[in-house]
Amino acid sequence: MKTNTIKKIILLFVVFITSIGFSQNTLQYNDEKGSPNATLEDVKWLAGNWKGTSPFGICQENWDEPSGKTMMFSFKMISDNKVSFYEFGQIIEKDKTIQLQIRHFSGDLKPWESEKPEIFRFIKIEDNKLYFDGITYEKIGDKILNVYVYFEESKEEIKFSFTK
Repeated sequence: MKTNTIKKIILLFVVFITSIGFSQNTLQYNDEKGSPNATLEDVKWLAGNWKGTSPFGICQENWDEPSGKTMMFSFKMISDNKVSFYEFGQIIEKDKTIQLQIRHFSGDLKPWESEKPEIFRFIKIEDNKLYFDGITYEKIGDKILNVYVYFEESKEEIKFSFTK
């Protein structure tokens, strides 16, 4: 092989590997950096009734307007024409920043978490994306929302697509 051909192959390989590494939409929380200042006003664009799809089935997520120092939400996943699970949660203001808290329930409302909700610490807001530890909300205009969730067990990021 000629040197130019080898260089082109190496360059394509590097571009391919780099694009894989930067295609992920979720971030992991860094204890050393902590969470930046934020309020519910920064995330009030989430409010509304969102309906969508995921690889797991049809989903619905409802967010209320900020009130009582919280934004409450409910989520429902439907697979094979029945509810597979629910989520109930909130974004709260705490220590001059925000925090996402979620509790999961089976279709018959049995709780998954024993004592406390799962807590997802705030990382940043950048352009049209809201980053929590392992969960990213991406606003695409006023009527489209993508939610990316990183699953530790499978080391996989799943996209949930919603419209208002």
